[in-house]
Amino acid sequence: QAQLVESGGGLVQAGGSLRLSCAASGITLSRATTGWYRQAPGNEREMVATVGSGGIRVYADSVKGRFTIWRDNDLNTVYLQMDSLKPEDTAVYYCNHRRTYRDNRDFWGQGTQVTVSS
Repeated sequence: QAQLVESGGGLVQAGGSLRLSCAASGITLSRATTGWYRQAPGNEREMVATVGSGGIRVYADSVKGRFTIWRDNDLNTVYLQMDSLKPEDTAVYYCNHRRTYRDNRDFWGQGTQVTVSS
């Protein structure tokens, strides 16, 4: 069964760091784009960062220079390193992979809560 499992969220003070992990089973992350999205209460889900099959990375303007996304093909895992965290980064973070190479199906993880205190 194909699935994505996130981990690494938590509570951190402003200026701190967290690293999120998205481990995949049943799907190969290197074959298409995988991304991190977040949703804060009352807000729509928004893209945070993506990494394409060729390794190209795209970041939301709000996280450029603070967050880094990368993929470990051997572990079939995508990571999001979050530094210099701000209270406005508080949200539930979701991992996404669209299986464009097969059926264009979207896969989402269960989400992990990130809370940044001021």
